[in-house]
Parts: sequence; C-alpha cells; structure tokens
Amino acid sequence: MKECVLVTGGAGYIGSHTAVELVEAGMDVVLADNLTNSDMQAVEGVRRITGREVPFERVDCCDRAALGGVFARHRFGSVIHFAASKAVGESVCEPMKYYRNNLLSLMNVVDLMREHGRRNIVFSSSCTVYGEPDSLPVTERAPRKPATSPYGNTKQISEDILRDAIAAYGDLRGIALRYFNPIGAHPSALIGELPRGVPQNLVPYVTQTAAGVRECLSVFGDDYPTPDGSNIRDYIDVVDLARAHVVAIRRMIEGRNKADYEIFNIGTGRGVSVLELVRRFEQANNLKINHKIAPRRAGDIVAIWADPTLANTELGWRAERSLDETLRATWAWERHLRGI
Repeated sequence: MKECVLVTGGAGYIGSHTAVELVEAGMDVVLADNLTNSDMQAVEGVRRITGREVPFERVDCCDRAALGGVFARHRFGSVIHFAASKAVGESVCEPMKYYRNNLLSLMNVVDLMREHGRRNIVFSSSCTVYGEPDSLPVTERAPRKPATSPYGNTKQISEDILRDAIAAYGDLRGIALRYFNPIGAHPSALIGELPRGVPQNLVPYVTQTAAGVRECLSVFGDDYPTPDGSNIRDYIDVVDLARAHVVAIRRMIEGRNKADYEIFNIGTGRGVSVLELVRRFEQANNLKINHKIAPRRAGDIVAIWADPTLANTELGWRAERSLDETLRATWAWERHLRGI
C-alpha cells in the first residue's frame, strides 16, 4: 500500500506545493483546509499538475469533531500540519486569533493522531522562534529568543506542545521544520501564493505592484544596521521547501530519524535584503517596481538567515533553485492570475 499523508492547510501556499511534491514522490495525499485564507483554485492546480483527483476535505482543524471525521474517513499514516494563521503584522493587531487558531488546531491534530494510531507528523515551524539572533547564520543550536510577535510566539509554543506530547506518550514521532522566508511558485504557474486582500508578505506585494494591482510597494524601513538599511532575510523557493517535507516524512517512515522529535532549519544559507530582492526581481523580469520607504513595521527583526548544514547532511536536502529562477516563476504565476 502507498504511504498516504494528510496535509492540513493543504489549499494554502506551502501546503499545495507540498501536495504536488508528495504525489510526484509516489505518495497519496488528502488535503484539508477551511479556505479562510486559501482557495479551491490551489486544489484544482494540484490536481492539474499531478493528473490525480486528490481528495479534499473542507474542515476547520479547530473543530475537533469535524477533523475527527477526516481521520475516520481516510487511511493516512502521516500528517503534515500547515493549518495556521501566518502574518507577523496581523498577529500584532489580532493576537487572540493567532493563539486560538494556531494552538488549538495543533492540539486537535495531535490528539486525533493518538486516538487513530497515526504516528508521524511534520510541523510547519518558523525561523521566527529565534527572535533577533545573537549571531548569523542561525543554527538549530541557537537559543530561542522571546518572540517579537504573537505569530512567532505561537510557533514557539507549538514546538513545545509537540516536543512534550512526543516525550510523554511514546506513540508519536515528529519533525519540526523551521522555515526561513518562502517565496516563488510552481514552474507550471498553476499554483503560487494567493493572498486574500492586501498582501502581508513582500513578494506578492512586489508582483501585484508590477501587475498594476498596487500603486506602490512600501519598504518598511531603510535605517536598519544593514548594508542598504533594509531588513535581510533568507528567501527560499517554495518548491525547494516543499521537497523538504517529503524528505522529512520519508525519514520517519523508513525509521532513519535519530530521535523521536527532531528540528531542522530549512533555508538557503544566503541573506538577501528587501531592497536587493526588489532589484533582483526587476532584473530577472526586465521590469521597474514603484516603491517608497515607509516607517518600520512592528514585529520585524533586523536580519536573519539560516545555516542549513544539518538539513543538508542529515536529511540529504538542500535548496537548489536560484533566486532569479524563483523570481521569474513568481512573476509567471502573477501573469497567469491576471491574464497578462
């Protein structure tokens, strides 16, 4: 029997790309999503790319009874848990939404995994758990700092929930993947980032500005202690990120994990500033982006990028796509959306 994986938040940006990579790696997939910050367009995109009628369940992971129905109806052995609210700025304004959604959804998943005998879970974590790091690049041994946003705090607490549940019960195995900054789109241009309303992340705002949907891109601060004054991040292609989940699931299925709970950084190991990213997007796509400098944004840190050595050596995973390839794919996705 093929391995089957439940992907919560499966109609979302990273979830949909991961679903494609799982199918292409020979696995079956069940997608679950409440569609509050996602769209059936992504599910249809997954089906078109894979040529498979991938099953989809519209369910809120905070609704334990409804999610329990998904566990009862499908014979998956592993879970990849993406379902969470994810915007740093929004979390500062709406902290209770983030605590309620992000923590309860994970607790329900863990409870139901134990109840139904499903052992392996990959958790969608974030480099925000490191806060403002003491040194760069960041390794998995770096201390977790006090979170600079409620979003970041939910990721720290979620990691603790997963670690403690695995240590206490002995019937679960888990891997937390600490993402850096996912960007890009599938090379087919059939799936990509699809924000509701005004984008909370940089690259969708860049592409929407290029497409004329937004008048001007705001760069939040040019007075940080960085070479050009703008924040520095580690931008990883979403397809590369998706492949990391496939590798993590296989590691647990094949029993190659060295502990029941493991943590890996998933990034490129290269820091790129906001202003540099804008310039690289312009060069890669032969465009000009109207942008201005705006005040700093609450919750943002100065700079962070990964040391991905552990993922490279232990998981056998590494980022492969170049930044220019990623930015061209992002613009192809935006053109597809707008019919340009």
